[in-house]
Amino acid sequence: MAPKRKPLISGNWKMHHNHFEAIQVVQKLAYLLSKEDYDQVDVSIHPPFTDIRSVQTTIFDQRNCELIVGAQNCYFEEKGAFTGEVSPAFLPKLDVKYVIVGHSERRELFGETDEIVNKKVKAVLKFGMTPILCVGERLEEREAGETEAKVASQVRAGLSGVGAEQVGSMVIAYEPIWAIGTGRTASAEDAQSVISVIRAVVAEIADADAASTVRIQYGGSVKATNIKELMEQPDIDGALVGGASLDPEEFARIVRYRDQA
Repeated sequence: MAPKRKPLISGNWKMHHNHFEAIQVVQKLAYLLSKEDYDQVDVSIHPPFTDIRSVQTTIFDQRNCELIVGAQNCYFEEKGAFTGEVSPAFLPKLDVKYVIVGHSERRELFGETDEIVNKKVKAVLKFGMTPILCVGERLEEREAGETEAKVASQVRAGLSGVGAEQVGSMVIAYEPIWAIGTGRTASAEDAQSVISVIRAVVAEIADADAASTVRIQYGGSVKATNIKELMEQPDIDGALVGGASLDPEEFARIVRYRDQA
């Protein structure tokens, strides 16, 4: 029997919350979530870079708060003349454990290619952090029946040259582009279908052990009202939450999906 994968719920704040607001959100989450919640689910929050230090120290100051600090992105070079970029070497010094890599907004708005995403995956791993590798299809690709081929291609490219043991320790997030910030959500069955393909591709390019341990999230208009149904699927190991993570009460309800009737 495959080992049980502990779910990971990640809140991607995107370009929201200044560092004063970030402190308030962390304090509210510390109050709303309990040790029992953290025993059941890993919880990461991914604030803007300008908030990370404030988030780190606020988590440290809260009693029994086990929120994990994450970043939304990084560059793939350790140092150099790369104005405006953030080195992956800087992030562990701020206790960052997870880094989102290849989010659809990075791909669509900032032109990140599969090659760049792969370099970032390797850079995050090199500095002892865990990448959350994002993959997903556009609406036109879905309507053309190209979802599985597109997602499989992104997984293969993103994991190219990464060892099986490292792959097994990673997180992959399936985020259909047509569902991000639109209010539209893939049905739990559709999400499970694509995520099962992702797991099969991991088994093919790494090995069965990696496929059994890699955690695969769903992202795309995740809310407290749909999280439980998603999490009941056998291959869905968590969620990459966007807008709903900005509200600590809503995000706490997502983390506590097991409490729903």
